[in-house]
Amino acid sequence: MASSTARTRWSIAGLVLLFVLVLGFVWHSAQRGMLGLSGDTSAIERLTGPQFSLAALFAHMVTGAVVTLLSVVQLAAPIRQRWPRVHRVSGRVLAGLAFITGVGGLIYIALSGTVGGLPMSIAFGLYGTLMIIAAIQTPRFAMARDYARHRRWGLRLIVLGLGSWLYRLHYGLWYGTTCSLSDSLCGIAAEPDFSGLFDQINLFAFYLPYILVLEWWLRREQRVQGDHTPYASS
Repeated sequence: MASSTARTRWSIAGLVLLFVLVLGFVWHSAQRGMLGLSGDTSAIERLTGPQFSLAALFAHMVTGAVVTLLSVVQLAAPIRQRWPRVHRVSGRVLAGLAFITGVGGLIYIALSGTVGGLPMSIAFGLYGTLMIIAAIQTPRFAMARDYARHRRWGLRLIVLGLGSWLYRLHYGLWYGTTCSLSDSLCGIAAEPDFSGLFDQINLFAFYLPYILVLEWWLRREQRVQGDHTPYASS
């Protein structure tokens, strides 16, 4: 009992810390998106493309900010256990907004490309596609009352929902580490046009490794529980 209580407290503390950490990104993304949708040119910065693609991107920023926040909420076991209706409603909102976020990002990439060129377009395009798939599959299995698959897809959606924040967190950690070593190393391999080695690695590192680790953990969990349902169909 004592160990279970301690784990619960640590889990809650971790979730509170994660919630605090994402707030800065959530505020910045939502604010910039709203400015862009209102026609404020200060939100455009280096963005290019037709007005429709810019509007899709700014909508992507706003909905993406909410997706990041709700991804943390959906991780909270106490909410699922004590207020299941809150979990269901917030989950539906998360899936709907994640779908819109993915579509908005893909529209912008298709019409305007990305500031990092083809490699960034490919990496972000794959990321958006995976988010759309997870946003469809998560509620689909919930409606089918297949809660085991619903949970697995929900975890995938949460990991992807945190991806945009993780992308920026990686840069913060990289600059914080290299700049603390010496001025000559500060931001090494990270270029303004995203052509540096770190930039190229981070194009995929903000979501693929996390998804792969999650898949490994889900497979291990299934083996431990003796779940013989074919994993390929989950």
